[in-house]
Amino acid sequence: MAVSSAFETKIAVVLRDDLAGWQALNVTAFVVSGITAATPELVGEPYADADGTAYLPMLGQPVMVFAGDAGVVRAAHGRALARGLRIAVFTADLFATGNDADNRAAVAEVARDDLDLVGIAVHGPRNAVDKIAKGARMHP
Repeated sequence: MAVSSAFETKIAVVLRDDLAGWQALNVTAFVVSGITAATPELVGEPYADADGTAYLPMLGQPVMVFAGDAGVVRAAHGRALARGLRIAVFTADLFATGNDADNRAAVAEVARDDLDLVGIAVHGPRNAVDKIAKGARMHP
């Protein structure tokens, strides 16, 4: 299924390709929540089925999920920062924490260039996000 190019912006997640399935899903959910929190205007209207059962709204544009080795994730991180885009990060240390305060503390203890990144999410102009994800492939 082709993704529509009707959107001027793009949301991309770049994951390390050696994650277990549950880890990839967990990281994706966490980093996309950061994009959603930072850009609430990306959230669409609530859903309802034909019976009138109400459902929560979701992001109004696709989230593209990519994978690559640790170098690809690190390069994407650097390109996003160089372009001045805000990103959400998930490091390997966060798999051992159990709450938001501990997550933030684990990231705060490590210098930017030493972060053991397992995934990032970025939102920005389509062209810029495409360049940021360069070298990554669509997640299987």
